[in-house]
Amino acid sequence: MELFRTLKLALKTITTGGLAYWGWLALLACLIAWGGAAYLTQFNEGLIVTNMRDQVSWAFYIGNFTFLVGVAAAAVTLVVPAYVYKWGPIKEVAILGEILAISAIVMCMLFVAVDMGRPERVWHLIPGIGHMNFPHSVLAWDVLVLNMYLVLNGVIVAHVLYRGIQGKPYNAKFIVPLVLFSIPAAVSIHTVTAFLYAGLSGRPFWNASILAPRFIASAFCSGPAIMLILFQILQRTTKFAIKNEAMEKIAELMAYFMFLNLFLLGAEVFKEYYWQTEHVVHFQYLFSGLHGHNALVPFSTAFVVCGIAAFILFLIPATRKNTVTRNIGCLLIYASVYIEKGLGLVIPGMTPDMLGEIYEYTPTLIELRVGAAIFSIGFLVFTLLTKLAIPIMNGEFAKKPGVDGHAPAEPAVAA
Repeated sequence: MELFRTLKLALKTITTGGLAYWGWLALLACLIAWGGAAYLTQFNEGLIVTNMRDQVSWAFYIGNFTFLVGVAAAAVTLVVPAYVYKWGPIKEVAILGEILAISAIVMCMLFVAVDMGRPERVWHLIPGIGHMNFPHSVLAWDVLVLNMYLVLNGVIVAHVLYRGIQGKPYNAKFIVPLVLFSIPAAVSIHTVTAFLYAGLSGRPFWNASILAPRFIASAFCSGPAIMLILFQILQRTTKFAIKNEAMEKIAELMAYFMFLNLFLLGAEVFKEYYWQTEHVVHFQYLFSGLHGHNALVPFSTAFVVCGIAAFILFLIPATRKNTVTRNIGCLLIYASVYIEKGLGLVIPGMTPDMLGEIYEYTPTLIELRVGAAIFSIGFLVFTLLTKLAIPIMNGEFAKKPGVDGHAPAEPAVAA
């Protein structure tokens, strides 16, 4: 009975809002329907409606998947200072990082599903029913760690919100070990994804031992960049408040990781161009063009320039603490990592192909519509969970009698 009352109160919270809130939900619903119709076309006619071909069989969908795995892993940038160092200003908003991780993992799995030509055969991955080829397949490991990370964050968020909506503090003995375990779990999801690329011996562009560190470094830049923008949007549209110290500390951490990301990229570029083996053609195609094919050159220039500019903005304390320049830096980091993880990673790895053929890929409208639908689903998950989490973080449920009729004596979320 208590669970039913709690769920009823949660449902009431997420279905109560102003015109802007319902307008946002309506926009997301329209994009989901628009993209869903495109996916039905793809499902009925096959992947031929995309621009993926034998030469480039991983493209827009897998690029977004790779980027979003990094966003999910970036929740650890809030977890470490919050729960390891017990730093109050960030601990107050750590739950939002967990919610963002859940939303990102949901989008990851959807992008993988739409990239499959026969998604109805996913049952082959279910242990006991299908055959995952575990532990030999790196893809099986990727499925395992992604689902584990989703369940882990789901349990943490569900417990904190459930206790908070009752006006009670979360059970620290239950939550803190899970939160601490989520730190290596966050690193593992992006590491295994990097191994998925690096393990393909026929794709020399990805055969680098530093690919996993590159993935993690870029993830700890792009994820916090999204968080900083979201925090400011929430501050303007809700009663949510976050201390400036937290924003500045996150920005400082981003500067360190952006330097590491640029350094590792530079090391890889130096190795390929200095050795001048036959495998350098992939880097040439990306950075300078190859045999008149230079579609990716403007994008490679853009992600390098955006990354360097963002690093400078976050390195200098004055621009890091200034709201305008910090936001510009966040947008530059997002653009840099998004382009690098999509166009700059997936496409050059398959171009030229193993026969030397160059096929220049561009996503079709079908792919863009499906991608818009998946991002909208992720935004919807984040919006609904945040709509419930913010009053809990603000202690609004702690100020009223709990669902059991008794006034709680402690705040909803322990500091």
